[in-house]
Parts: sequence; structure tokens; C-alpha cells
Amino acid sequence: MTHDEDRLLRRAIELAATARTRGEAPFGSLLAGPEGEVLAESWNTVLGDDDITAHPELKLARWAARELDSGTAARTTLFTSCQPCGMCTGALARSGVGRVVFALSSEQLDGLRSSGTGFADVPQHGPALYAEARVPVEGYY
Repeated sequence: MTHDEDRLLRRAIELAATARTRGEAPFGSLLAGPEGEVLAESWNTVLGDDDITAHPELKLARWAARELDSGTAARTTLFTSCQPCGMCTGALARSGVGRVVFALSSEQLDGLRSSGTGFADVPQHGPALYAEARVPVEGYY
């Protein structure tokens, strides 16, 4: 990583600390433009917003999709204090953000959590009813 990337990742960690001082889960992110300029910043506001999707990565993915053209978005980098969860990863892929740089991996985060603070997997069953389910989708993409 470059000196500028280190600086931006450290800023994401500072945003995570801000979240924690405000009573939120300690996660922070920023979106940097092609020249390393900070375009937008966010931290976790799940509790304050009463919104389980108010992760900083998801909020910045929404911002990028709404505010940036696809060429600019593809040249951005999201710097984040922790590896994005599955929900945020999907949003980032759809937003067109170019890449993600994270400080803590999901495995490292799990090692810092006390037991019982994770989320249980929700059982999923399928695929089913392919012939019916494909009708509204076929030809869309």
C-alpha cells in the first residue's frame, strides 16, 4: 500500500472510533476518488437510524451509485475499517465502485468478538419452481 492509502485507511479507522463514541458499532468507511481525494465518509448508524442496513459501506455504495457516473465510480476506492459483510459486498458490486481496501478481515473481527455476538445463519431452501420463477426474469438482462 502507498503512503496515501495508509492515510485513507487510517481515516476509516478514525471514523470507526467516531461511531463507537456515538454508541454505534465501530465501523467506518470513506470513498476516495481517482486522485485519492475523499469524496464521502460514513460510519455505522444502525442504532441511531433504527435501520439494520445503515452500514457505512452500504451508505457509500448508495451514494456512489446515485452521485457518480460509471466511469468515475470504477476508478474509486472504498477504504473501510473492516471487510464488508455480504450485504455490503453485493451493494458495492452493483454500485460500480472500483475496489475496496479494508483494515480488519472478517476472520480477525470474529476473533475480537466475545462469544454469542455473531448472527445465526438463516436457513435457505431452493431453488424451486424454476418454470414459474423464470417468467418475470427471462429477457430482463
